[in-house]
Amino acid sequence: MENIKPLEEILLAEGLINTQQLNRAKEEAQKLGLSLEDVLIKLGFVGEDIIASKIAEVLSLPYVKLSNYNIDQNVIKLVPEEIARRYKLIPLFLLEDTLTLAMANPQNIVALDEIRLKTKLKYIDVVVAGKTEIENAINQYYAGIGDVKTILEDINIAELRHVSEDTSPQLLAQIAEETPVVKLVNFLIQEAVKSKASDIHIEPEMNMLRVRYRIDGILYEAYRLPKQVTGLITSRIKILGNLDIAEKRKPQDGRFRINLENREIDIRLSSFPTLYGENLVLRILDRSRVLLRLVDLGFGPNDLEKFNSLIHAPYGIILVTGPTGSGKTTTLYAALSEINSPQINIMTIEDPVEYQIPLLRQTQINPKAGLTFATGLRSILRQDPDVIMVGEIRDLETADIAIQAALTGHLVFSTLHTNDSAGALTRLIDMGIEPFLVSSSVIGIIAQRLIRLICPHCKVEYSPPEAVLKSLNLEPRKEEKFYRGEGCEKCKKTGYSGRKGIFEVLVINEEIRKLIVAKASASVIKQTAISQGMSTLMADGLEKARQGLTALEEVLRLTKLEE
Repeated sequence: MENIKPLEEILLAEGLINTQQLNRAKEEAQKLGLSLEDVLIKLGFVGEDIIASKIAEVLSLPYVKLSNYNIDQNVIKLVPEEIARRYKLIPLFLLEDTLTLAMANPQNIVALDEIRLKTKLKYIDVVVAGKTEIENAINQYYAGIGDVKTILEDINIAELRHVSEDTSPQLLAQIAEETPVVKLVNFLIQEAVKSKASDIHIEPEMNMLRVRYRIDGILYEAYRLPKQVTGLITSRIKILGNLDIAEKRKPQDGRFRINLENREIDIRLSSFPTLYGENLVLRILDRSRVLLRLVDLGFGPNDLEKFNSLIHAPYGIILVTGPTGSGKTTTLYAALSEINSPQINIMTIEDPVEYQIPLLRQTQINPKAGLTFATGLRSILRQDPDVIMVGEIRDLETADIAIQAALTGHLVFSTLHTNDSAGALTRLIDMGIEPFLVSSSVIGIIAQRLIRLICPHCKVEYSPPEAVLKSLNLEPRKEEKFYRGEGCEKCKKTGYSGRKGIFEVLVINEEIRKLIVAKASASVIKQTAISQGMSTLMADGLEKARQGLTALEEVLRLTKLEE
């Protein structure tokens, strides 16, 4: 907004944010090309309703809660849905020749001019409402959006009885490009993004099409759709991902990008043939996400100090381990952002590039063109890098080049799929790397998981079941308090909202090096590290439970196999 300085002053003067938070938000806003108020909200420094009310205060405009209004459909029809979505506004009421609009950005002159042109009304009054409230109101009041039943009626299921697996790809593609099908696919993606889902699963079954969203690492059923739309939805999504819609017997991979409410969303698409049709999984990568800093990830004070020391080392390999979806890439990006400066050359090879960071030279692998992690890493070494990030060490060749890079004075970051930190060392040796090379190149390993946080809206104190305490080797203590979420509308009855990392930081010292060379087992290395003060994944999870951030059951779910 043009008039942002007074807003800053109000937020600071009223103690709603501090100077450190403001500076951090400004830095992220400039980096991501977002407005300051959007970043303040994304970072959780201040609520959206507070921002909206303060904008209203700055501009001397009324602030409204849209939940208090019942908008007439005749008023809704005055403003096209596309304009309402693009400019984040909704018409509230019409009095004679004056239309009152609720806007998230009331200083958008272009939007007001376009509304005047479309409505041909003489006067436009503006009130301020929160962006999410406006989006919810748009979904509620505009026909065909926000209501699967309405969209399905437009598709006209009755007319699709003849559409089957044998329908020609040409006819399927033609129907899939029609507006109602496009709306339905857009709606499913839009709802997933709104729910902060990381993946959309589209699963054909005998009598229906099931849609599930993965939210905070757990799959939830979102919709059950009629079997007849299976081919249309599949074809529409495959067309978006530039896949062959005629090929239904082989797995295919693709990707596409959509612009959703001024946010650029990258989607990775995978199709897989099953008994009742093609199963689709869409991985959502939101390019507008605020890049987290190391201090925001969830490291305890000791682990943060250790990791900070590692990433400022002059050379060596730092590995981040954990299963798919455990936040490894986010940790790597946060580490690179921490050391990023004009004085060093940081180069990455990734699959895919999830965040774009200024100053970094970032490359995406392209196996079809012969650009793999190994070939890319070999070429990067001729680009005079100081720091290298390799998305994943998948084979002996990549591991060998990464180790040679570390031994020749480069700091190398990468990931491995192992359960704990010590397991990464034995994995490299199992790949075929000589133990003495592993011991002289690897300087630190971070194992991590993403643990669900208790929903703040339904958080209550509780007494954990004895079986849970026993599984975690805990003795019941009266002075210890534990919490869980009861489940509410805000968290979709799950009791959880958001996630943070739990970590295990293994620093390779002289004693650990001797064990690596002696080919000691992962369990021996781990026990030695624990005796030297390493906090395990379970220990870190228990600490977060004691802080009231998560429930003991969640700690057990994530770490019971690791100890």
